[in-house]
Amino acid sequence: MIPLSILDLSPISAGSDAATALRNTVELAQHAERWGYRRYWIAEHHFVAVASAAPAVLIGQIASATNSIRVGSAAVQLSHTTAAAVIESFGMLDAFYPGRIDLGLGRSALRRGVKPRDPAKAREPRPPVEWREVDGVVIPPPFDVRTLLSSGRVQATMAILQQPETVARDFAEQVGDIIAMLTGTYRVDGFDVHAVPGEGAALTPWIFGSSKGHSALLAGALGLPFVASYHLTPATALEAVDAYRAAFVPSAYLARPYVVVSADVVVADDTATARHLAASYGHWVYSIRVNGGAIPYPDPADCAPLTEEQRAVVIDRLATQFVGDPDEVAQRLHALQRVAGADELVITSVTHGHQDRLHSHELIARSWGLM
Repeated sequence: MIPLSILDLSPISAGSDAATALRNTVELAQHAERWGYRRYWIAEHHFVAVASAAPAVLIGQIASATNSIRVGSAAVQLSHTTAAAVIESFGMLDAFYPGRIDLGLGRSALRRGVKPRDPAKAREPRPPVEWREVDGVVIPPPFDVRTLLSSGRVQATMAILQQPETVARDFAEQVGDIIAMLTGTYRVDGFDVHAVPGEGAALTPWIFGSSKGHSALLAGALGLPFVASYHLTPATALEAVDAYRAAFVPSAYLARPYVVVSADVVVADDTATARHLAASYGHWVYSIRVNGGAIPYPDPADCAPLTEEQRAVVIDRLATQFVGDPDEVAQRLHALQRVAGADELVITSVTHGHQDRLHSHELIARSWGLM
């Protein structure tokens, strides 16, 4: 049986608050452990209506409220921090909860010291990409994130996460530093430096990526497990998996590639109910892509249908969200696993109502055979 895990953002629902979202996350993790999920991962987001701004802190709370489920980051954004800070915080988590902590690493979309493209400058048109389907898995054209990354709001909020005049180190260098600190081989200016806690911790770095570029190739070259974000970038996730496998070199961590693929799901007792619960998902994604940040997750009862212009902005995410009864969603997940050759799947499920989100995860756990 292919393992199933959970990715959580601690979403804040309209009319609710961050404290409630965080309590809901801990409760869902406790249920996930009983339902048979392998891992519970926390995403990192800042200055938006999700409460997962400090993954290491939340991971500690979840691990203390559970007994055996693995808990980790999906993923620490290295451009906002340092290798030393990551190793010390996750080394401390591993000391408290040995053998249960996953260290997920990723690049943020806008890195320190990297100026976004000037939106006023002419852009080279990208060749059109047709919608296609591979054995039941929808592969849409890619969404152009350049406008989003060039927005004043995104640039301003990203600047808050950095020290003035700081330039981000190369992602590969930071990952290399983390591995060296874990193994006790880190040196700076000719001096041995030992991370306490952290050195010798039973932590495996996981690399998260969305395309066949830098992250996928780095994960392969270093022999690390790789997580492809089909739920965020469905157009390029499978290409990322292929690139990772092609670049893979056996390491002390892995003898063969290990692939996890993510999917966004909403499951209910029947398809009509699931579609109603997911009816506000497009509005939420639209707020991210157009306004630069997630709004409180809307109540579908209060949402007017998307306009044609709005729908065009989010159509790729709507088409690749798995919505339906347990058998429908399980069938689509099996197709994604088969096409990607995934060793594991990780699902995220966001609904306005907390009980609906709990029920969604419980239903797919039963249908998947975890319970």
